[in-house]
Amino acid sequence: MEKISIGKITSAVGLKGEVKVYNYSDSADIYRSTEAIYVGDELLQIQNVRMQKNMVILKLKGIDDRNAAEKARGRELFITEADLPELPEGQFYVRDLIGMTVIDAENGNEIGEVRDVIQNTAQDIFDVKTSEGKQVLIPKVPEFIIDIDAETRTIKVKLIEGLI
Repeated sequence: MEKISIGKITSAVGLKGEVKVYNYSDSADIYRSTEAIYVGDELLQIQNVRMQKNMVILKLKGIDDRNAAEKARGRELFITEADLPELPEGQFYVRDLIGMTVIDAENGNEIGEVRDVIQNTAQDIFDVKTSEGKQVLIPKVPEFIIDIDAETRTIKVKLIEGLI
């Protein structure tokens, strides 16, 4: 069973065992739709989820006071692949994009492989490692991304001169 990291406990909140979570995704819905999550290797039931500004606040069964919440600080939160929600057509999880082959749509030449997807910008950016070992950053916008094919694990791109 593969575990997928979804966040990290950053601190305790209040006296009743709530924890503040740095959420790795752009939505807190996964915490609301999942009954239990792994805190490290320990599976704990989610008793309550609330938001405080842009941070997720969780009350987990078994973490019942501030001391227990403080001990959980720094621990990673995981779900299983079965807990992942179905995505709409044309959307992909970052973990599914990593390793895809990037191909120049004009000439069919292989550019490289997606190493990461940078998400803290106005639009997602594919971090591509070329066969020569160079790094190329390709914005995930319709002007550059022609097609993403999950079956063949390829991404066809239209590049502007000078990008590589």
